[in-house]
Amino acid sequence: MKYLVISDIHGSAESLEKVLCSFAERADFIILCGDYLNHGPRNPLPEGWNPKKTAELLNASKEKIICVRGNCDSEVDEMVLEFPCLAAYTTVLDCGRRIFVHHGHLYDRAKLENWLPKGTLILSGHTHVTVMEKSGGFCYFNPGSISLPKCEDGKTFGMLEITGEGEAKISLYSVEGRLLRSLDF
Repeated sequence: MKYLVISDIHGSAESLEKVLCSFAERADFIILCGDYLNHGPRNPLPEGWNPKKTAELLNASKEKIICVRGNCDSEVDEMVLEFPCLAAYTTVLDCGRRIFVHHGHLYDRAKLENWLPKGTLILSGHTHVTVMEKSGGFCYFNPGSISLPKCEDGKTFGMLEITGEGEAKISLYSVEGRLLRSLDF
């Protein structure tokens, strides 16, 4: 299976449209790690900020979406989003590989490593900083933000591929579609 992994959209229809136009067809599912429509009080308005269009773009892919709630998401978002988006976390099992998805503001590494079995791939967002790291039998992936990056990678997202043998390959891309780096787990 192939998963498009996006986090911290914050209402940037412009960036979301670039990513979906280039990569949605390549993915079986789209994993969203939170913060869909609102930019939050600490963030500036992102380029291309248009929450209504962002909702329309996401709704067009609703059958493929697996998602969790971010700290900027609220009950009112489900009035325009046509899929449930308020779970604190979700777990996906693919070819024996456990994928744990959360936004990143509720659970720290110590708690997750106590809860989850070794070999789990942990996806998160929240910090707007990319992370691709194997540590203590776990793999951590934060695709950064497609709208308000806080790292030198710029606006980024990821692709995750799980093979029939349960091997995982994570790739980090710029919003323009340039491969930045990959990690096997």
